[in-house]
Amino acid sequence: MQQVLIVSAGALVAAFVAVVWIVNRLIYICPPNEVLIFSGSHRAISDADGRVVGYRVIQGGRGVRLPLFERVDRMDLSNMPIELRVTGAYSKGGIPLNVQGVANVKISSQKSQLANAIERFLGRPREEIMMVARETLEGNLRGVLATLTPEEVNQDREKFATELLHEADADLARLGLELDTLKVQHVSDDKGYLDSLGRRQSAELLKTSRISEAENQTLSAERAASNSQTQEIAKIEAEIQKARAEAARRILDARTRAGAMIAEQKGQVLAIVARANADVPVQKARLAQIRLQLIADKVKPAEARKAQLTENARGAAARLVEEGKATAAAIRSLGEVWGQAGDHARQIFVAQKLSGLVAQLMATVGDLKIDKMTIIDKGLTAGGGNFAVNAAVTAEQLKQTMGVDVPAMLRGLAGRGATLPPQGAVPAPAPATRLKPPTPPPGR
Repeated sequence: MQQVLIVSAGALVAAFVAVVWIVNRLIYICPPNEVLIFSGSHRAISDADGRVVGYRVIQGGRGVRLPLFERVDRMDLSNMPIELRVTGAYSKGGIPLNVQGVANVKISSQKSQLANAIERFLGRPREEIMMVARETLEGNLRGVLATLTPEEVNQDREKFATELLHEADADLARLGLELDTLKVQHVSDDKGYLDSLGRRQSAELLKTSRISEAENQTLSAERAASNSQTQEIAKIEAEIQKARAEAARRILDARTRAGAMIAEQKGQVLAIVARANADVPVQKARLAQIRLQLIADKVKPAEARKAQLTENARGAAARLVEEGKATAAAIRSLGEVWGQAGDHARQIFVAQKLSGLVAQLMATVGDLKIDKMTIIDKGLTAGGGNFAVNAAVTAEQLKQTMGVDVPAMLRGLAGRGATLPPQGAVPAPAPATRLKPPTPPPGR
């Protein structure tokens, strides 16, 4: 059962494809730039002129071909560019000309002319249609050249093209063709006639241009001279007007300045008088101010200084009187005390003054480094002293001045059996001991 269904589906698909292929082969679609000719129909078909023909034409649509009975042909309606070249074509006056141009020809889409094209060119290649159209146009071109002079052909190309279109339309319509445009590109001759015409025209144009140039130059020079004259006249008139305006301005300025100077001088005099009148009270007030200022700056300070000096003198006198009284009282008290002390009064007085004197002496010494101090009683050195004291003093002086420690040398000789030190040897000095000066007693 499944195999039967598969075979049936395949048969249906094959039948559908066959139907589509047959319809595609029978239906023809015609684009706008083509026509379809269905020939072989048994029906009587009349064309635009009423003639009975055995074909039907479809343009810009679609049609169905009867299988086995009809044939379908296509004709292209697009433009066919054709180059025209005619050599040695005699113009009016017997001058042979060479003409080059280009024409755009197409198969006409009008029914009356399309029937002529179908009868003449159906099934013919496009190149053959272009060759027939070229030969027809070249014949028409020769016919039109025979009616025009070389000057008309060369100068009035539009008239030449119009005559050629009018001449070729009838012949091309019989062939079923239509001429869209026709342009003449180049016209020449082998005899040099057109060149001579060109040279003559060039000479005429050159002469005309030179005459026009000379006339323009003359006119330009005249206009330049006229413009220069006008400018100079205008400049002179402007300078005159300027001078007049300047003179009027100076006159007006002088008049205005005279009045202004008079008014200014009057104003200055009045201002001086007003200032002098106004300055009188000011000077009076200033005089009083200066008087008061002199009193305040000179008189009052002098009076104050006088009073101050008086008081200072009184104070100084009172101080001297009191100091004298105090000194007298102190002297009287000192005399009384001295009398009471008896013989020891002088020593007590010296002892009292010694502490202050020592303090002053030690203050001058300052931070003095003292290595060693030897104190010798004055009684030992009285009357020349004894030998031991003199020896000690001498040994100390030698040690301090020459660096020779005699006691140390003697102790060394005693310890080493009276062995003398080598000549020139100097014993090392004893280490220095820094002694501060005694603090002086406070003074009374």
